[in-house]
Amino acid sequence: MKDIVFEKNVSLKEYTTFKVGGPAKYFFIARDKMSLEGAVAAAKEKKLPVFIFGGGSNLLVSDKGFRGLVIKNEIKEIEFLEDKVLVGSGYVLSKFASEASKKGFSGFEWAIGIPSATVGGAAYGNAQAFGSRTSDLINEVEVFDLKTLKLKKLSKSQCKFSLKSSIFKKNKDLVIVSVVFDLKKGNGEEIKENAARFLKHRKHSHPLEFPSAGSVFVNPEIKIKNKRLLKDYPELNELNKNQAIPSGYLIENAGLKGKKIGKAQISEKHANFIINLGGAKAKDIVALMNLAQKRVKEVFNVKLETEIQRIGF
Repeated sequence: MKDIVFEKNVSLKEYTTFKVGGPAKYFFIARDKMSLEGAVAAAKEKKLPVFIFGGGSNLLVSDKGFRGLVIKNEIKEIEFLEDKVLVGSGYVLSKFASEASKKGFSGFEWAIGIPSATVGGAAYGNAQAFGSRTSDLINEVEVFDLKTLKLKKLSKSQCKFSLKSSIFKKNKDLVIVSVVFDLKKGNGEEIKENAARFLKHRKHSHPLEFPSAGSVFVNPEIKIKNKRLLKDYPELNELNKNQAIPSGYLIENAGLKGKKIGKAQISEKHANFIINLGGAKAKDIVALMNLAQKRVKEVFNVKLETEIQRIGF
């Protein structure tokens, strides 16, 4: 524990895909389980609040920063076994998906091209796209308990995965260290075709040229039955047949596509993205999030749930 040295007053702006936020009073990069355990133990001794993150792709940091210890998880071990793969939680998700696909394993193509997200972050929020969820192929998750300072393994059922959620969102003391996925062999050509198709869709439909945190709101798993709304927005009749209604559709039809506050904007390309036009503040992004929730509630009577973590607020 004597080897654990914290950096001081480190700007978190460069560690998040939003490119906003103030400094961490203390900062540490954990590259293995031992250094993670040591940093948390040292923080406990100093009675510091602790926040642990991976790629910073689903994170909004307050303009004031965080008055405690921020740990960046860079645990990047990976081991392909016969029918399973163990992946460190700090491993970049799209890189893992690409490697799995090259080895002929299917089921991860949907994650290729997702910027900066880590395997741990994907499991934490049960990330999904194109009809696939992270939890689909999870076998077990190894966690570090911040209360007991011990490692333990959770089965898939113990993780309580649901729509873009898990036990980890509800119990912040459980920090994901590694994930074991079940592997399944696929057709090499089909895997390449799917990966290329998903990547093309992202480049065409998502505002990747601006800093953002990806989708801001969870697509609500509801059906809108209000007759007036179905008449005014006939597309809802078709969308009601799907598993969920896209939040981007609701925000756009609430009249907010392209709306700006400060240097933050609800993307004109995809209304479920809030982008940083350059020099945005966290408070601007929060204001747009609040406005989107308010307007969608007024127009469609739907409550939008955010999927972005906030710290320092």
